[in-house]
Amino acid sequence: MKVLLLKDAKEDDCGQDPYIRELGLYGLEATLIPVLSFEFLSLTSFSEKLSHPEDYGGLIFTSPRAVEAAELCLDQDNKTEVWERSLKEKWNAKSVYVVGDATASLVSKIGLDTEGETCGNAEKLAEYICSRESSALPLLFPCGNLKREILPKTLKDKGIAMESITVYQTIPHPGIQGNLNSYYSQQGVPASITFFSPSGLTYSLKHIQELSGDNIDQIKFAAIGPTTARALAAQGLPVSCTAESPTPQALATGIRKALQPHGCC
Repeated sequence: MKVLLLKDAKEDDCGQDPYIRELGLYGLEATLIPVLSFEFLSLTSFSEKLSHPEDYGGLIFTSPRAVEAAELCLDQDNKTEVWERSLKEKWNAKSVYVVGDATASLVSKIGLDTEGETCGNAEKLAEYICSRESSALPLLFPCGNLKREILPKTLKDKGIAMESITVYQTIPHPGIQGNLNSYYSQQGVPASITFFSPSGLTYSLKHIQELSGDNIDQIKFAAIGPTTARALAAQGLPVSCTAESPTPQALATGIRKALQPHGCC
């Protein structure tokens, strides 16, 4: 059974995207099509802030792209040496909060110890931070232009200082239409389509509706989390599956249930 995931491929230590592997364990043939591209912004300013951990109570990373922005800062400004020598240790003396295993893995690769990765989404991370944070210094939050306000608002309501900096913006992937056309012509209508963000839904839905035609009612739509599920529902699409956590294992389990006769997850 063929399933379509609207995300870019990320190879793990085994040299395979973990979503393709996990779905394959259930006999599902997954194809990945990227629907988002990213442009990095304000890296000079972000780099300067990373150079002064003494000004902050900690860091918040809620997306892999924000971590990539940090990596670019270290590479572009030849900061790798000073990072390894002193900055990394100074940041590790503070809290580094993250959402999800994928983001935590990238943060670990630049040498930082993480906490909060099991929270799964920004709402739960905000609650976690509020239960632990006592520093008077602001938390540094590198984010994208489409960030939701739930985390900043929750922290503000609890009196926890935070400084946001927009380090990337989300744009449509230039190959969306061509890649979807190619998939449908070669594979046909998939049994399931998974969306990984509200913006990914926005950029791809029209093409999917046109290509699926009357067969769209046969597709089981899945969401990687509650925010994306709400975006699907707002478009009038039935959500057959919302992953219990943003992981390959949880999504594969959910899609398998949804594709079973009378399945629901």
